[in-house]
Amino acid sequence: MIELEALTRSINGLTELLRVARRDLANPILTPLEHREARHQIDRYCVELRRHLLLIEAERGRVRRELIRKSGYRFSEKIMLKQKDRAG
Repeated sequence: MIELEALTRSINGLTELLRVARRDLANPILTPLEHREARHQIDRYCVELRRHLLLIEAERGRVRRELIRKSGYRFSEKIMLKQKDRAG
C-alpha cells in the first residue's frame, strides 16, 4: 500500500521545485546553457509530478473499491447515484 501522506509531501515538494525552476527560467541573466538546463529541470519535475498524481489517483481508487467491497451493495449504489448527479 502506498502512503498517501508521503505522496502528498512529494507532490508539494515537486510543486515547489517547479516554482523555483520557473523563476530561474525567467532570470534574464541566464546563459543559453543555464536556460536550457532550467527547461530540462521543469520537464523532469513535470514528469515526476504527473507520476505521483497518477499514484495518488490509483491509491484512492483502490481504497474506494475496498470500501465498496466491505460495505456491500447499498453503499456502492449510493456512490453510483452521486456520480450520476455530478455528471448530469
